[in-house]
Amino acid sequence: MPNQDKTSVLLFWDYDTQWGGDRSRSGKGPQDWGHEFENTERLLEMMHQYEMRSCIAVVGSAALPGERPYHDPRQVRAIHDAGHEVASHTHRHEWIPGLSREELIETLTSSKDALEQCIGAEVSCLVPPYNQPFDYLRALSISFAERREAGKGRVDLRRLCETMHEIGYKFCRVGYRSLSARIGDRVRGNRIYHPSQVETIGGVVCLRTNSCGFAANAMAVFDRCLATKKTLVIYGHPHSLTDTKNVQRFELLEGFLKRVRDLRNEGRIRVMLPREVVAEHSAA
Repeated sequence: MPNQDKTSVLLFWDYDTQWGGDRSRSGKGPQDWGHEFENTERLLEMMHQYEMRSCIAVVGSAALPGERPYHDPRQVRAIHDAGHEVASHTHRHEWIPGLSREELIETLTSSKDALEQCIGAEVSCLVPPYNQPFDYLRALSISFAERREAGKGRVDLRRLCETMHEIGYKFCRVGYRSLSARIGDRVRGNRIYHPSQVETIGGVVCLRTNSCGFAANAMAVFDRCLATKKTLVIYGHPHSLTDTKNVQRFELLEGFLKRVRDLRNEGRIRVMLPREVVAEHSAA
């Protein structure tokens, strides 16, 4: 598990391309995310400036030959060549809870294969679209929406991880929250996230995300992680970086990267990739 002498920071990017825009579950219909590629170019430059590594979760179909806004294998290779870890974000940004076993195997396998063929390296991490499934009974995380929409045959978190393990994945970023935590959110009127801890589900090493974006609430979680020397798992979307009202916008990201650089230089944190978490957890 991550060394407790320092706070570990894992930064993820969900690279949806237009596959994700077409399957948006915001209730507003399909979204135009074709600008994601230009945002990613600027993002890679900024990450290089601050010497920051991240895990970029790519829909597998983006690595196949074709044109933007659905494909750009050259940019996927550029992500890998820049030192970032390429993860799978399924093949076409599917909503996992509603998939059959055959559909789940198909999207996990196709994405892994397409990405590995593109970058010439192993892809062992999965970032599920929408951070779902949330349904994980062992942790008292019950998703009534998933149970209602996907029915009895739904893919819950344990089933997902067991299938990932069969295919050869080793790490999953997860987003489940217990029913008591969600009730507490409603009572308080705001959501409180806590530092992440490594756990193994269905043979796969997992870390829970504890912040989306880089606004004040995310920095409060960062402070809690620093105080406890535990793990910050933070993520954003390249397509949101130029939205001036979004908590993921470039302006806030730059402030976060400056803070990470300064704390790293002080020896208080270390920046990790999922594959390093897996290796350290396996050696423990």
